Amino acid sequence: MATASTQRRQDLVRRGKQLEYFTIAYNSAEGLVSIVAGLIAGSVSLVGFGLDSAIEVASGTALLWRLHRDSDRARREQFERITLRFVGGCFVALALYILYESGSTLASHNAPARSIPGILVAAVSVVVMPLLARAKRRIAAGIGSGAMSADSRQADFCTYLSAILLGGLLLNALFGWWWADPAAGLVMVPIIGMEGVRSLRGKACGCRDGCP
Repeated sequence: MATASTQRRQDLVRRGKQLEYFTIAYNSAEGLVSIVAGLIAGSVSLVGFGLDSAIEVASGTALLWRLHRDSDRARREQFERITLRFVGGCFVALALYILYESGSTLASHNAPARSIPGILVAAVSVVVMPLLARAKRRIAAGIGSGAMSADSRQADFCTYLSAILLGGLLLNALFGWWWADPAAGLVMVPIIGMEGVRSLRGKACGCRDGCP
């Protein structure tokens, strides 16, 4: 990735901070709505989606800390490694949680209720997250940040989860296919688990030539 001039880099870092502030605010609201709606409806995939939002808030906060100290290269590299492992552990824990709850729901035939708030939040995220991911990729390319690149991939990752979640919730709401919700949760498990393992191994950088 080409590194911008000092002034250009400062402008990009400032825009990156704005994106992370938005990420934290949006995912906080998204996570709260998802978890509350999921608990009310008994939806495993919706609660899991809300927990994923909480992980993204933690990741966004970590990256914001790194952007505020962009000039300190040594600390930035160390912080990126620690953050990748932390987020990776959270993803693995989340995958295990969803696997257990989805399996239990399928085994007990415990049908979740229809959740209009859950459908709405998933639909909004399908639109918002790709735009956010694209904006973050531009910043990552401009400042040569592996952490920002990985963060943009998390937004892509959230887009996939949103689409899976929306499909499961709609099938349950429209056709009464109660099994679609825990099935959607099971579809999420390998996606979340693989991303977690990649992060734990320090392979979630996303740089072409290695992390900066």
